[in-house]
Amino acid sequence: MLQRIVLILIFCLLSSGCATYILNQPLESYEPDQGYRFPAIIEDDSPDTQNSDSLFVCLAFSGGGTRAAAFAYGVLEKLHETPIQWEGKTSSLLDEVDCISGISGGSFTAAYFGLFGKRIFQDFRVRFLSRDIQGELLARALNPLNWPRLASPKFNRIDLATELYNETLFDGKTFDDLVARGKRPFIIINATDLVSGQSFEFTQNQFDFLGSDLGKLPVARAVSASSAFPFLLSPVSLKNYTPPPEFSTPEDIAKGLKNYEYNRRLWHWAIRHYEYLNKSERPYVHLMDGGLSDNIGMRAIENEYRRSGGFIRQRINSAGRKSGIKKLVFIVANARTESQDKISKSDIPPEISEVGFKTATIALDNYSFETIESMRDLINQRRQTQDTLAQCNRKILECPSVQPFPQLSREIEPIFIDLNFEAHPDPEIRKELQSLPTSFVLPEEAVNQLIRAGGELLENSADFQKLRQKLQPSVPD
Repeated sequence: MLQRIVLILIFCLLSSGCATYILNQPLESYEPDQGYRFPAIIEDDSPDTQNSDSLFVCLAFSGGGTRAAAFAYGVLEKLHETPIQWEGKTSSLLDEVDCISGISGGSFTAAYFGLFGKRIFQDFRVRFLSRDIQGELLARALNPLNWPRLASPKFNRIDLATELYNETLFDGKTFDDLVARGKRPFIIINATDLVSGQSFEFTQNQFDFLGSDLGKLPVARAVSASSAFPFLLSPVSLKNYTPPPEFSTPEDIAKGLKNYEYNRRLWHWAIRHYEYLNKSERPYVHLMDGGLSDNIGMRAIENEYRRSGGFIRQRINSAGRKSGIKKLVFIVANARTESQDKISKSDIPPEISEVGFKTATIALDNYSFETIESMRDLINQRRQTQDTLAQCNRKILECPSVQPFPQLSREIEPIFIDLNFEAHPDPEIRKELQSLPTSFVLPEEAVNQLIRAGGELLENSADFQKLRQKLQPSVPD
């Protein structure tokens, strides 16, 4: 008996010493057009795709646990059920989705659709939405067989989460599998750098600065980082390697570093990337829930629209392409809830736990609101600039000797659709949706209600109705 106990103790000690988290791999060679980047995904002129650049659709899936995942699923379902005709091709609006940015709960839906496509409508409910994910995580943490590994400083609760997602949801798929699939949409999974507080995107462009090959990393690891809620789960850690010798700083970041006085936003974005090249100060990067830096998922898409090197901006500016962007559609699935105000009804100051919760969420909610409005303002500015330039040139044409103003590289029709529970027309359903918790387990009826809400809110959106009318397939005589 004593011998058996000694053997068990030795096994536990050896197991705890060997246990470690999944380590990202170094980048062997730098190829700016290879790896998990938007250009590596199939292009619009390929005969194998119905997806075009001219109708460019981007989705943003917010955080919010299973609530957000189900809401995003409902939006995908409605897009799948929406037939369109564009440039002589008949398809669904879902077939034209080019990129999806996902945060926390929304990253599960985004990643699953990116890996498995329309199979999501067959098994995602069973494999994720209807499961008690947090109960399964707790069971693994309480399993004595995992205790030796959890005793290791390099293996934590987040690593159990990665294993669970990898085994039961994402089938061990890596980012190389996303590239090999050869189909849009391009999926951006977002986490938060714990040191800088900035958003961290799981793309090869981001991993270039870590000298790391994203392709070998399991997608489950990225989703774990995106949903690593503070205190409940531990951070995801990445090693910061020295990049290959042929690596050079991308042009837009090099320009941004020189723009402190003229474009503070671009400078700030560039310097945060450049800091990863200081390997002596930052040999490791630790990531937490993406909602800490952007709970909407829209900042990543906004950056691709703003920056000269962003894949959206390039497809607006590159007039020489076979088919640049003509119609640009942004759809935000925002599963934000509104907690009931109990503080204002009491003359007793709130407890420290309630103060802590409010302190953590007030700034985040305000930032989320500003993120939405910032993107709305950008779109309105684009419309106004195009309209003003057209009006001025019409006036100038009345003066034969005056040259007209140069045209923009391309005129586009931007459309912004913001979906949130506050817009639900039924006050009772609205109240029920806004009372749902942020967790990774919900009753089946709540899941069904969220899926319905995603489709109904999209269906009822005035901007979506206008878009659908313009893309309506023609009825044969």
